Amino acid sequence: MRIDSSSTAAAILPLVGGPANVTSVAQCMTRLRLGLADPSRADETALRAVPGVLGLVVDDGSYQVVLGPGAVTRVTAAFEQLIAGAPAADAPHAARPAPAADSAPAADAPGVPGLPETSGAPGGRGAGPTPGSRRADAAGVKAVLRRLAAVFLPLIPALIGCGILAGVDGLLVNAGLLPGLTPALTVVASGFMALLAVFVGYNTAKEFGGTPVLGGAVAAIVVHPGVAKVTAFGVPLSPGQGGVLGALAAALLATRVEKWCRGRVPETLDVLLTPALTVLVAGLGTLYGLMYAAGAVSSAVGAAANWLLATTGAFAGLVLGALFLPLVMLGLHQALIPVHATLIEQQGYTVLLPVLAMAGAGQVGAAMAVYVRLRPDAPLRTTIRSALPAGLLGVGEPLIYGVSLPLGRPFLTACAGGAAGGAFVGFFAMLGDRVGATAIGPSGWALFPLLAGNRGLGTTAAVYAGGLLTGYAVGFAATYAFGGVTAAVAAAAARDLPDA
Repeated sequence: MRIDSSSTAAAILPLVGGPANVTSVAQCMTRLRLGLADPSRADETALRAVPGVLGLVVDDGSYQVVLGPGAVTRVTAAFEQLIAGAPAADAPHAARPAPAADSAPAADAPGVPGLPETSGAPGGRGAGPTPGSRRADAAGVKAVLRRLAAVFLPLIPALIGCGILAGVDGLLVNAGLLPGLTPALTVVASGFMALLAVFVGYNTAKEFGGTPVLGGAVAAIVVHPGVAKVTAFGVPLSPGQGGVLGALAAALLATRVEKWCRGRVPETLDVLLTPALTVLVAGLGTLYGLMYAAGAVSSAVGAAANWLLATTGAFAGLVLGALFLPLVMLGLHQALIPVHATLIEQQGYTVLLPVLAMAGAGQVGAAMAVYVRLRPDAPLRTTIRSALPAGLLGVGEPLIYGVSLPLGRPFLTACAGGAAGGAFVGFFAMLGDRVGATAIGPSGWALFPLLAGNRGLGTTAAVYAGGLLTGYAVGFAATYAFGGVTAAVAAAAARDLPDA
């Protein structure tokens, strides 16, 4: 059912404290992500009851409202319009700049990657770990992961679009079809990837409080052909060395340099000296340090992923497939985007995404088992019918928050299905049949157009399909046998679910 985006956005805004309480607005494929100045002003119970809201993830002040694919784009646009139309006094976030990453955060500032001291905690700095400090450490790590995800999330639509076009182009080239069109299609599909470092640098500076275009300018050095004439540590550099990790580090360095200059350069010279010094200092640091280091890290990431699947494929796939649903539930799966992007740059595809996609297959199998176990008139069956199409296409949140998580045990049996599917794909990786994805984002059936591997498209698709079927089957069987789905349990869970 298509929801009214304007009314949904209008219903959500007062329940998160109004425009004055919203410090940031972003979206991913299924979630509206909100930063709130005062999380206590949000009404979680009422938010979950808003028509069209499939679930809510609350993580250290970050509110992630699960709306599903398509709907999230429309609701986010409507939400931003409401924020933009609010009086200036009610929308301070629109005027104030993002807090500097290296400035001392206020006690209630959300999303700052520092480690604030816990008021009232015994001892001060260096007093040793306390429960409060451990919570602060966890909050700091999650904040860093959220900010890294915010760098890459806006890039996902282009990654998906260009990845699909690259797959189509590869099929046409291999089949010898449309030889007059394929060169143009290659350019269209690969243009974004060739300049991915620039977009990463731009978004990094924007997220961490720098001037976005300066972050992009410094990151552009990473992919400039002229770096081949530069020698660092006695070794000539190569264009693209370090990839997205190098671009990320370069933009972070540029942001640091820019903030240092802003506080020391006279205002009359700021417009001239600050940009020049930022690009010069950060650019030289990128060439003579960051590119070399990031290149080593990128190579290690690629080697580690290949070694993991080649030597411990079945076990690695089992663990990764089992743990991915909890990561999705917490919203932490976005932290893997830089790893995927690095693998795609190095090898043309990421071998981790198809393994992780098996978690969605286990979720679908579990939901099917719940559907079968329920009475024909059970309201929860309507929710499952509505959420299954999205689940088959790899969007798992509707099934997580609408079915398995409220029921409890089916969430665990869904993880078992994901583990089985991941072990299946990992086992074939041990045999030398690597399955990869040329872009980030889709999974489930939607990943088929993006598949790539080292044994040809037919073998790659067959292994991936086998993993999906294994995940469906084990998820279904485990839930049917051990899911503990009774009429009373389902009725109790259905009372807390939003309307489908």
